[in-house]
Amino acid sequence: MAAAQGRLSDGTGGMDEAKDTDADLGGGGTAPPLPFRTAVEALRGARLRPQIEAETTPAPKRLAPYAYALEAAVVDGDQDLADGRLVLLHDPAGHDAWRGTFRLVTLVRAELEPEMAADPLLPEVCWSWLTGALEARGLTYGEPSGTVTRASSHYFGGLSERPAASQIEIRASWTPGEGAGGVPDAATHLMSWCDLLAQVAGLPPAAPGDASVVTLPQRRGPQSR
Repeated sequence: MAAAQGRLSDGTGGMDEAKDTDADLGGGGTAPPLPFRTAVEALRGARLRPQIEAETTPAPKRLAPYAYALEAAVVDGDQDLADGRLVLLHDPAGHDAWRGTFRLVTLVRAELEPEMAADPLLPEVCWSWLTGALEARGLTYGEPSGTVTRASSHYFGGLSERPAASQIEIRASWTPGEGAGGVPDAATHLMSWCDLLAQVAGLPPAAPGDASVVTLPQRRGPQSR
């Protein structure tokens, strides 16, 4: 997945009005149900940290009748520190595995120093960043599942001058709690996800003194976009 390019921002920290049509949101061209439309509008109106650039991206067609997706990157100048993708799924009939009608699915990744990647506790800590980000904003959620993967690359021959590189990748999904009208607090889930993205990038927490945040030491230098 390529890092997000371009900023969906109107200069006030919110996201621009997206240009998706009802057909782009799934449902075989039929109008999406009101709870899904409401959740999508909340995502479009969310206020993001200034270091995070986001844009809509084509959503998967086969995971649920209705889907909406965006990509985001933590940006420092012209360099990306971390990037990820968040997908909102909706099945009005409900889904046994979700235990609800909505599901959030994500991928987050960033480069790490090899020494940090070798830490045996890294997977557990990374997973706690996700659950901690949700709980820090008081969100209810259920059925969380996912993987934390460490990958290392070593270069040889004509590429031997490149330093070894290590990457952390978090793949996860969870069922957001539904409020009035069966609508989840999609905007706050997005902001929590951005908290996770920023944390993986090594940024300080948005709320200073939040004990649920574990900082990421020994970050590899920013990656060119």
